[in-house]
Amino acid sequence: MSFVKKYLENHTTEEVNPSALAFLAGLESVQQTSPEVAEAILQELKDQQSHLKLIASENFSSLAVQQAMGNLLTDKYSEGYPFHRFYAGCDNVDFIENRGAELACELFGAEYAYLQPHSGADANIIAFWAILLKRVQVPFLEEKGKKTVNDLTEEEYEELRHRMHQQKMLGMSLNSGGHLTHGFRLNISSKMMRAFSYQVDPDSGLLDMDALRERVQEVQPDILLAGYSSYPRKINFAKMRELADEVGATLMVDMAHFSGLVAGGVFTGEYNPVPYADVITTTTHKTLRGPRGGLILAKKEWEEFISRGCPLVIGGPLPNCIAAKTVAFQEALQPEFAAYAQQVQKNASALSEALIRRGATPLTGGSDNHLLVIDVRSFGLTGKQAENALRAAQMTVNRNSIPFDPNGAWFTSGIRIGTPAATTLGMKEPEMEEIAEAIVKTLTHTKPVISEKTGKMSKADCETDENVLVWAKEQMTNLLQRFPLYPEIHL
Repeated sequence: MSFVKKYLENHTTEEVNPSALAFLAGLESVQQTSPEVAEAILQELKDQQSHLKLIASENFSSLAVQQAMGNLLTDKYSEGYPFHRFYAGCDNVDFIENRGAELACELFGAEYAYLQPHSGADANIIAFWAILLKRVQVPFLEEKGKKTVNDLTEEEYEELRHRMHQQKMLGMSLNSGGHLTHGFRLNISSKMMRAFSYQVDPDSGLLDMDALRERVQEVQPDILLAGYSSYPRKINFAKMRELADEVGATLMVDMAHFSGLVAGGVFTGEYNPVPYADVITTTTHKTLRGPRGGLILAKKEWEEFISRGCPLVIGGPLPNCIAAKTVAFQEALQPEFAAYAQQVQKNASALSEALIRRGATPLTGGSDNHLLVIDVRSFGLTGKQAENALRAAQMTVNRNSIPFDPNGAWFTSGIRIGTPAATTLGMKEPEMEEIAEAIVKTLTHTKPVISEKTGKMSKADCETDENVLVWAKEQMTNLLQRFPLYPEIHL
């Protein structure tokens, strides 16, 4: 029986949900062409409905957001930017992208918004190059008396390239909670410029602003980059602005993880980066609860540089994803989203406190945002083993390095936990107690196994007491039945 027919048979006309019907019709359409892909999509839905999502960088987008991505806009080329395209027939794309930019500016209180980055990494690369163009290329052209780079001789162009590569970026190190694109040596960000990093305090795990000032004065960066991927506290962006101004640096903020907390009014005053940063990058799919993609916000003076993301970095924009972003911004402007964002932070704080009471060790002793990182060495485990054990118990987390991690970036000594997705399901503080109990009980009754190949204790493989595993699965099944994902979809 078809998904649509089964759904209609089980619902009266008044009960039919248009979003659910559209989802099932789309799945049925895929099934007719590629049953294997349809089955994988269906299995992913079942997996997400049966496993508690605690990955800090993941969330659940609305069905409206998903449906805005799955349409004929994906067939349209639209290089350029609104009302300035290299292809004809972009009238509707122009309207959608321009409207999305207006909504993004309204949502964040920004002067300019650029919706085209395909991801947060793309957004960062576009931002880096835009900053280099403004800081280096423009003065260089003025110095040489030329209008564009096409007017430069080969020797002058090589000189410009060399100057760009000599620019210095200072960002939070990966092992302190920064991101790969913040200057990690294996990432393109460290090859575009001279990349330097700053660390958290080794004892407290917190960002020491006095120590950071010393580092800024030492490096004299051209770009001071603030933001994080696994730092569980807020950052004072007014102070970051002061540090940048002291050395004449451009202040760039990567708020990919906490943009929803900015949009929802959780981070205000000096903890809201928008009034202080020159350029801000973010993803749209984490705490912002939109489609997978990137976004750049900036002061108006940066528009002419950022809007050239194509052809500078990216190729054709993705109009279908831009449409979905526009829908997500509209959703985030509703009062319900502000209440959601507040609850995300309350849940992270409550979960952290509940874990501490049960003997776990969250870094920095808590959380001011949507995430926390637990040092799992106290359970005698690596992050990889903890990740595997919790997945087997129907909880999905990701292993994560802790500062100065002795187990390295693959096995790690920590796990990162986030509350955005659980909060989207409607969970609040009482449910955080249940989750903490399940996490600690599972990890307490998990131990490493001896590797058959080496005869040594494995850093990846582990085994959990079967009775505890059965108990944990029952807890998660009960929890997710009370707070179901997409309850309007019954398969």
